[in-house]
Amino acid sequence: MVLNCNRIGINKGINLNLIRTDKFKSNILSFYFTLPLDREGVTTNALLPLVLKRGTKELETSLKIQRKLEELYGSNLSINVDKKGETQTIRFTIEGPKGSYVNDGKYIIHMIELLKSIIYDPYLEKGVFSQQYVEQEKEILKRLIEGKINDKREYAIYRCIEEMCKNEKFSIYPLGYVEDLEKIDSNTLYKNYEKILYQAPVEIFYVGEYDKELESYLIDSFKFPKKNIIEIERESITGSVQTKNMIYEDMDITQGKLVIGYRTGIPYEDHLYNGLMVASDILGGGPNSKLFRNVREAESLAYYIGTSIYKYKSIMLIDGGIEFENFEKTIGIIRSQIDAMKSGIFTNEDMDISKKSIKTSMESIYDSAFLISEYFFSKVLTKDSRSLEETIGDIEKVTKEEVIEASNKINADTIYFLRHIG
Repeated sequence: MVLNCNRIGINKGINLNLIRTDKFKSNILSFYFTLPLDREGVTTNALLPLVLKRGTKELETSLKIQRKLEELYGSNLSINVDKKGETQTIRFTIEGPKGSYVNDGKYIIHMIELLKSIIYDPYLEKGVFSQQYVEQEKEILKRLIEGKINDKREYAIYRCIEEMCKNEKFSIYPLGYVEDLEKIDSNTLYKNYEKILYQAPVEIFYVGEYDKELESYLIDSFKFPKKNIIEIERESITGSVQTKNMIYEDMDITQGKLVIGYRTGIPYEDHLYNGLMVASDILGGGPNSKLFRNVREAESLAYYIGTSIYKYKSIMLIDGGIEFENFEKTIGIIRSQIDAMKSGIFTNEDMDISKKSIKTSMESIYDSAFLISEYFFSKVLTKDSRSLEETIGDIEKVTKEEVIEASNKINADTIYFLRHIG
């Protein structure tokens, strides 16, 4: 299966990305608005899609929108706010069955029009958003922000990044901050909505079956006039560590959460980035990795342990669940395993296993229309013109020397430990 993306510039700041495939039983349409990750505006931006999905000019309530989705053969509407490096992204997605499954050639048009109306023709009162909707969604967003503490593993990762990148935009939480919700009302939110509508770059992705008629319809439908397009700056990348941080946080928990943040200084467009990916996988990519074998199995120090690369920011995290008293010993073994990587103490079999693991992970993109749109969106953000097959091919070409060179750029920056009170 070879995926190609036909990228069409509809208007200034608006691009349509068409990916033709007949593999799935559904078609998917996604809008991605991209904004700088900014402490002042992050909370307002996160609130916006929650309010927009509450109603349109014709369908004034969530219930009416839900009934419309059911009429459209059970189509599904979803929204998401996330960060990609130092960019905040707002996604609107609608997915519904292919026309051949429902024997209705016009239904796809109605599905697209519904998503278009949610974004471009929202329910308003006196020219701005409904204050009732705004207040209700502020409460929901507040619970979402406060809820980040419920998953202790994810919370520890978030806190490590927050401390590690304290003076960088990457530290900003994409859903915003509770203390900023109070100053948002229907007027300020609507002004922010207009700014996003007219100035934020938007990438539209359609994955599924289409013909020339539908292609022309999509192009004509989304010719929205934009002005003063917001420029999205490249993330700041650094490999140097000025001061190493040791952060302890106490909480009423039964299992310690250890997260270590490393800077690599290897940007995603650098050829050595592929070597970094392989190095990370050998180190902590799965049950065959060095950390799993040495920390979890040989020493029984961790309930889980692994590595992850944050592509847009070029940092690597190691996170593990450990007993509180095993903190020092676990860190010692982690250091020794990274030193082993830097010295080239790993086998060709280690490399082959990791390359196969990365390839399998990349190929899983083929299994979901949503993952396909996410993959091609990331390619737009990184200005990567390679096909998926070429990307996989580049991983397979990685040499041991490149893995060693990449490993030697891994520098510990922040150690964060979430431990038990007392």
